Amino acid sequence: MSIELDTLEVIHNPAESRFEVWVDGQLAKLEYLEEGDTIVMTHAGVPYQFRGHGLAGKITQAGLEYAKSKSLRVIPMCSYVAAYIRRNPQYAELTRHKS
Repeated sequence: MSIELDTLEVIHNPAESRFEVWVDGQLAKLEYLEEGDTIVMTHAGVPYQFRGHGLAGKITQAGLEYAKSKSLRVIPMCSYVAAYIRRNPQYAELTRHKS
């Protein structure tokens, strides 16, 4: 199966505290907890049949860009988000305490 990442829209769903993408009726999501000036990214989940197509990266990038736009400190509780930040060092600054 081929997924066109460029055509997928990441939806910010603050009522559910998640960023989400729907593919063929299946939900891929990045869940978070936001409090004050901090966002804890708790879980990135992609349905098994869609793993390996870049969905987790797409929703993680959307979440990090949101945090950046709101000047939030990111705590990557999810191991995928932590690995994504290591692979994309332009987001590393988001994990540091604000002075």
